[in-house]
Amino acid sequence: MSFRIEDKLYIKKENLIDFKIFLKEKSSKPLYEPRIIESLYFDNHNCQIFNDSIEGIVPRKKIRIRNYPLSQNKDFYFEVKNSSIEGRFKTRKIIDKDAVEEKKISGFFDAQYGLCLPKLYVQYSREYFLFKDVRISLDTNIIYRDFKTNFQVSEERVVAELKTSINKNTDELIKDFPIQRIRFSKYCFAMEKLYHL
Repeated sequence: MSFRIEDKLYIKKENLIDFKIFLKEKSSKPLYEPRIIESLYFDNHNCQIFNDSIEGIVPRKKIRIRNYPLSQNKDFYFEVKNSSIEGRFKTRKIIDKDAVEEKKISGFFDAQYGLCLPKLYVQYSREYFLFKDVRISLDTNIIYRDFKTNFQVSEERVVAELKTSINKNTDELIKDFPIQRIRFSKYCFAMEKLYHL
């Protein structure tokens, strides 16, 4: 388990090109090929994962199945993102298609949240960059889709995430990226947009 810092930056859609120029001027390098990401999020009957995230309660977690629908990688990943007092970390394991279908039907039992059932999909385009020891991901064309009805809405915002070691000097991080920070969860925004919570 390795804890990390995750900072989320708010980039207006009209400023996306400027942000990419900013990354280039800082000699950031593309890290991977851009790709489409799709995640299926789970929550319990009371939407406690959503509520804990909104309230900023720790410990909390997000539970999802992630895949990359248009890439050569056809694997599915069962992921749990944990937020604790010590920091954030993610666990992931590859699961086969049968396990995915089983979790879609029966859900997943979590020690903290009990029975969690599939709630919604989040799909987006992601680009990856590296600056010093900071990994930057840039998410655009975000779409939220209800698991049961397939009703979907688009997200106008662009999200940039900075990920680095928990030992990173945060003052240095702020100096390198003097851009407004936000608390942002795609899952929470999806819940708010799809269900007007």
